[in-house]
Amino acid sequence: MMMTQRLSVLAAAASLSLLAAVAVHAETYEGVQGVTSARSADEVRNEAYSAASASNQNVPRGSRGAEAFTPSADPEAVRAQAIAAANAPDQNVSSGSRVNSRVVSTATTRTQAAGASTSGTVSK
Repeated sequence: MMMTQRLSVLAAAASLSLLAAVAVHAETYEGVQGVTSARSADEVRNEAYSAASASNQNVPRGSRGAEAFTPSADPEAVRAQAIAAANAPDQNVSSGSRVNSRVVSTATTRTQAAGASTSGTVSK
C-alpha cells in the first residue's frame, strides 16, 4: 500500500510541475491592436468596389472551353522522334521483358545484324 501512495504523490507532483511550466509560457493579452495600413480607407473601398463590379469575376478558369495551347517544343521534331521510336525494332524489349527472351538487335545493316545473331547473346 505504501508504494501506491508514493506513486500517486509522485504523479501529482509531476502534473503540478507540468502545469506550472505551461503557465510560465502563457501569452499575455495586450488588447485590440491598432490598424496599421499603407493605404487609406478610400483607396481600399475603391479597389473593393471595382473588384466587386468586374464582369465575370466568379467564372472558374476553363469553364468557357479549353484555353489556347502553346507547345513548348517544335511539333515536327516531336513527331519525328515519335515516328523513329515507333519504328525502332527494340522499342519495348529489354533483357528482362520476357523469360528467356532474346534482345532484338538495333543494328542498321544486315551484316551487323547477322554478326549479332551469331554471337548468341541470350539473357535470362
